[in-house]
Amino acid sequence: MLFNSIDFAVFLPIVFILYWFVTNKNLKSQNLLIVLASYLFYGWWDWRFLSLILTSTLVDYFIGISLSKQENASKRKLLLWTSIFVNIGFLGFFKYYNFFVDNFITAFSFFGADISVGSLNIILPVGISFYTFQTLSYSIDVYKRKLEPTKDLIAFSAFVSFFPQLVAGPIERATNLLPQFYIKRKFDYSKAVDGMRQILWGLFKKIVIADNCAQYANAIFNNSSEYSGSTLAIGALFFTFQIYGDFSGYSDIAIGTSRLFGFNLKQNFAFPYFSRDIAEFWRRWHISLSTWFRDYLYIPLGGSRGPVQIKIRNVFIIFIVSGFWHGANWTFIAWGALNALFFLPLFLTKNNRNNLDVVAQGSYFPSFKASVQILLTFSLTVFAWIFFRAESIQHAWSYISLMFSKSLFTIPEIRPTDIIILIITFSIVEWLGRENKYGIECLPANKFLRWLIYIILIIVIYFFGNFSEEIEFIYFQF
Repeated sequence: MLFNSIDFAVFLPIVFILYWFVTNKNLKSQNLLIVLASYLFYGWWDWRFLSLILTSTLVDYFIGISLSKQENASKRKLLLWTSIFVNIGFLGFFKYYNFFVDNFITAFSFFGADISVGSLNIILPVGISFYTFQTLSYSIDVYKRKLEPTKDLIAFSAFVSFFPQLVAGPIERATNLLPQFYIKRKFDYSKAVDGMRQILWGLFKKIVIADNCAQYANAIFNNSSEYSGSTLAIGALFFTFQIYGDFSGYSDIAIGTSRLFGFNLKQNFAFPYFSRDIAEFWRRWHISLSTWFRDYLYIPLGGSRGPVQIKIRNVFIIFIVSGFWHGANWTFIAWGALNALFFLPLFLTKNNRNNLDVVAQGSYFPSFKASVQILLTFSLTVFAWIFFRAESIQHAWSYISLMFSKSLFTIPEIRPTDIIILIITFSIVEWLGRENKYGIECLPANKFLRWLIYIILIIVIYFFGNFSEEIEFIYFQF
């Protein structure tokens, strides 16, 4: 079920009414309703894959209980590796099987060996990378004794399948979200209003910014050989705003929806395009995934400790694995490696934690230095997104070669004025709201002005939103 669909517009009020007016007397009933609603939400896409969520839930639930009863170090490791094997096994099969088979055949054919291994027609379950990492982190935290395992199967099932963030995050930790299923929730009007406001902003990002940019980004990337360098540069910019509007828009809707039901999810985006260096960008982009890899991969590998070569190895591992997490294509690996190269100079000179504050805090305008830093970081990010969006490495190189030709300094063939104005307006609003959790979190105290802004947003969504079709969120494929 898509957030930007009529189905969800009907589904959400029904679940909200049942949650607050029918099951509100009993915590277990509320949690059970969340589980049933979440399974309906996910099964709306393809009910057959509900078995994967159910299996992951049961495996990690019983492994958690077993870990609490087991003191033998070897047996505890075996239990943890069982959880890892099951979860990563599902993810590896559905997401990477054909990738490894195709590359295995290519590698052997390079040496003249003819190997016949058939690929499979595998459907990638929506959001498998997200809920796999969410439930896996639970087992790891229980193993490390950072978390007491739950004996409440309904609460744990609700944690794993919580529908607002089930298919595209944020990737919640059990230490933050699971305890919220243990305590009775009371309806909070101010929290619900804030949730609705964030949902509205998320829908604006998705339907107006992302989906409109998608039309032009797709047209340019899919026919890149036909356009001038300047048009290809515009195409890369459109995709840059498409992926941000699409993914952060989903996170806004997910976080806002959660607040309607009394839950608090972690912030997943913190205005990353205003970053002053790549290190800051990665602290602000897809925060739940970046911190997951930091805590469960980077630090166990040794992090920034040890000799320089080990530090460099760890940086490349974390970025390349992060890229590969996004999809079974060499383009994602190249995107991750490129970001590692951008990050390394900062890391090796110990300048990767220079910009921990909000840029131009308390001021309307950034300094000249900050402006140059933002522009440079944004340019590097746009360049890297070309690899992310390209169909193949060859396509990416071709796109870049054509973009940096003499035609880069010509007038673009595609320059939709209305979309460009919307992007500029959107960027201004995001800049003004950059000290908050989302663009329009803090609005004027005057009730008339607040409602005027809401009405303007709704009108803009209605008249400028792309309603030609229900466009899936980009990260559904991850």
